[in-house]
Amino acid sequence: MKASKIAYKPVGLALGAASGMVAGAAFKQAWKIIAHDDDAPDATDESRTWQEVLLAAALQGAVFAVVKAAVDRAGAATTRRVTGTWPG
Repeated sequence: MKASKIAYKPVGLALGAASGMVAGAAFKQAWKIIAHDDDAPDATDESRTWQEVLLAAALQGAVFAVVKAAVDRAGAATTRRVTGTWPG
């Protein structure tokens, strides 16, 4: 395994944690705009409809995937600029 890949591991873990926090905040804001509600429905919330629960889950998954991909890609590109090698 290349040294750049080993050196990138802790950076990747930190970026992953940061992207989770950013994605959580982005999802919360998106849900407020879409549903005009402060809290997204929980799957076991009896007062919410299937449509609400599944829409919230789909939106949350999409937001998390996009944010994670963007942060991972930016981290790899920055690593390449700093070290001259792509970490992946």
